[in-house]
Order: sequence, then structure tokens, then C-alpha cells
Amino acid sequence: MGYDIERFVGYVNEGLLCSICRDVLEDPLQAPCEHAFCTACIHGWLVHHSNCPEDRQVIDVSLLRPLYRYMKNDLNRLQLHCRNREYGCEMVCSLESIDRHERECEYSQIPCSNAGCTVQIERRNLDGHLAVCEYRSRECPNGCGYTILRAEDTQHNCVAELRTELELLRSEMICRVEEAKHEMESRLDSQRRHMVQKESILQNEIEELKSQMSRMMSDVRSLMAAERQHRQELEQAELEKRELMELLKGLQKDCRLTTTEGSRKSNFRPLTRLESVKRKPREVTVI
Repeated sequence: MGYDIERFVGYVNEGLLCSICRDVLEDPLQAPCEHAFCTACIHGWLVHHSNCPEDRQVIDVSLLRPLYRYMKNDLNRLQLHCRNREYGCEMVCSLESIDRHERECEYSQIPCSNAGCTVQIERRNLDGHLAVCEYRSRECPNGCGYTILRAEDTQHNCVAELRTELELLRSEMICRVEEAKHEMESRLDSQRRHMVQKESILQNEIEELKSQMSRMMSDVRSLMAAERQHRQELEQAELEKRELMELLKGLQKDCRLTTTEGSRKSNFRPLTRLESVKRKPREVTVI
């Protein structure tokens, strides 16, 4: 949508008009066929058409390009009235600077800045309106700290407002406490489940250790019994060794005392004793 041609001072070249809306080009784009259009106009046209509205040549959005520099310069030099002319603004400036002026124009219609107020007022009169606006706010003069609107001055009740605020705070605090309580209960449940699981694992480990200890104690008892038996067998062997040594000593003594005539008779007695010793069991268990 272009600039209204009636706003311009002097003659406007036909080539600077949009081929669709016939107003002066606004944010212009140019087709390959060199016809120029407002950006909004040509985009809207190409939604339902695929050709140039002037010569019907096929065009596409991707083929649109910025306006030639010399045409852009001619366009920017055009002089036009401020759009707030009907409200009293007499400013005439170039198209290049019109947007900057209109953003700051004292005759621009702007909304009241107070929440709830629907008044549209000239920028230059805004301060005066804000001074009397029914929706302007101020702090309660009675010291309750509330910000009240001018229209609510006679209806404002500090005690009632503070009670309402207190109830809101109380409700909010209760909600926060409940949320904290639920969160704490959830954490405790999670920790409780974790502890139960950990306790079960530890109990299983304890039972396994008990089983291992029982097996080890059984092995120790078996080893101790075998060791006792081995010691007894060693003692028995030692005893038999001593008996044999005594027997050998006796034989040596008898041999020295025998004479040539009585050797057969004397040898018969120790041999008889030696045979009696041989008949004793001599089994030793070795671990």
C-alpha cells in the first residue's frame, strides 16, 4: 500500500507510482520487466497470480529486486505533507525523512499510557491529559502503600485492601507450604525406597558372609582334627622309636656280655623280644 498521491507537493513521475495501487511507491520492488510495485501490493498480487499486472509476463517472488538507484533517489527527493496535516501539522519534508518526522510529530495521535484508558490524543497534549486522566495512579495518601486510580479515590478502603492483600499472601503461603510438603514427602519416599533396597542388599551380603564363615569354621575344625590325629600319630611313632632305641641298646649290651659258648642261647632271647615289637601296629597318617 503506497503513499497517497494527494499528500505530495508538485508533479510525481508516472514511473514512481505502484502499478497495482496507483499510489506513490512504498518500500518498492521491481520485476524483471522493470515494472515497480509496493512490497505489500506485489506480494498480495502473487498469492493469486503468477504474472505481472502490467504486461502479463511470468514473474515469481524470487525474481523481485530492489528499485534502481536513480529511481530510488528520485523517489526519496519527493516532497510531501505530514500525515497529521488534518490535525494541524504543516510540515513538508522529503519522502526519505518523512518516517522519522512522523515518529516524533507533536500532532501524532498516540494512546494514553495509563492502563485501562482508551483515549487517543495528540503527542503534544499527552502531559495535560495524564494530569487529569481518570486512570492515572498514585500512592494512597493514608499510608497503606497501595497504588490507586484517581477514579477509585472515594472507594478505596485501606483496611479492606490490606485484609484482601493479607488473605492473598496467606493463600499464597499455604500453597507454597503444601508444595514444599509434597516435595519433602516425595523425597522422603524416594529415600525410604532407596534405604529398603540398600538394606535388602546388605542383608543378602550378611547372609552370604555367614555362609562363608560357616564353611570356613567347618574347614578349620576338620584341619584341627586332622592336626590332632597327626600329632597323636607322631607321638606314637616317637614312643615306638624310643622303644626300638632301648631294644637296640639292650641288644648291644647282650652282645658284649655273651661268650663264645653261650652265643646261641643269649641271641635267642633278644630276637624273641624283637619279634614282639615288630608285631605292634605302626601306621602313621600324614596330612
